[in-house]
Amino acid sequence: MKDLRIEQLSENLLKHSVNLQKGENLLVEILGEDGIPLAKEIIKKAEKFGANVYFNIINHEILRTMLENSTEEQIKMYAKHDLIRMKDMQAYIGIGASSNTAELNGISSEKMKLYNEYYTLPVHLKERAKNTKWCILRYPNRAMAQKSKMNIDEFEEFFFKVCNLDYGKMSKAMDKLVDLMNKTDKVHIIGDGTDLKFSIKGIKAEKYDGTYNIPDGEVASAPVKDSVNGYITYNTETVYNGISFNSIKFEFENGKIVNAVSNNTKELNNILSIDDGARYIGEFALGLNPYIKKTMGDTLFDEKISGSFHFTPGDALEKSDNGNRSSIHWDIVNIQTPEYGGGEIWFDNVLIRKDGIFMIDELKPLNPEYLI
Repeated sequence: MKDLRIEQLSENLLKHSVNLQKGENLLVEILGEDGIPLAKEIIKKAEKFGANVYFNIINHEILRTMLENSTEEQIKMYAKHDLIRMKDMQAYIGIGASSNTAELNGISSEKMKLYNEYYTLPVHLKERAKNTKWCILRYPNRAMAQKSKMNIDEFEEFFFKVCNLDYGKMSKAMDKLVDLMNKTDKVHIIGDGTDLKFSIKGIKAEKYDGTYNIPDGEVASAPVKDSVNGYITYNTETVYNGISFNSIKFEFENGKIVNAVSNNTKELNNILSIDDGARYIGEFALGLNPYIKKTMGDTLFDEKISGSFHFTPGDALEKSDNGNRSSIHWDIVNIQTPEYGGGEIWFDNVLIRKDGIFMIDELKPLNPEYLI
């Protein structure tokens, strides 16, 4: 029996997210075999569109083994051929469905630095992100359900509700926030362990409404690179290079992270020392998805939490570019709803959001009760 939820998601991905056209080349990449049911439905529908479909399956257990034993030249060769294929694509859909989300744990920071620099940066951050119509999502498997502390039936219901949201309705409501951020100079964020000031003047704001990520729901800009001063304490767990971090605190001077601590301070600073741009912020964004209310340790979901914001060390987004360049782009989330301690966001001395709720009339359609 067909799952109509998968059919709807596949249709939305092809029509809304990547706007697939006849004759275009689409790469469907599955990270873990659990995503095959969705991949099959996407491929069937894409072929009916008259597109040329290609696929790739990445097994994280095998990838870990390869990286543990690889040289710099081997990683460059691995990237070389995937880059050639990516350059032939007009569209890309990536489905994360690993049965073990910690499979890359234990790889040395030196090997991960090589992988990020010579594979992730050229293949995904430069070529795929900038030259294809792309969308990345997860697939609801038991690993994700366990991570979310739900049984598989509960998680599937949550997943499809979040991913099949009316993104057209959300997109229209986002326009007012985009306009306001484009007019804003000074931003002041206050919360538990957080007092940040920076400027977003001249940095173009962009809405993310289901065209790059599913689930989606954020409006992003970036601080003027050297304008960030103060400190932030993130109140969510985050995973990078297979390592879990919590209680991250950054202190800034003139845009640069001058002090960084967490439950794993040494590894945190190793990541931030990968290159010069890793200690500067490449993105500031507000999370808006009304169905996502708490963390599940997966950035793709967590950065969309209604009432949250993320403040991202590393490479700037192409459309909200503050000039920062890095081989990392690490979306770390802070939630400002009352359950997480609350907080305030001010634009040019006007209170825009308090405890996760928009306060001014023009932005109230972005509050959860209007989007559900």
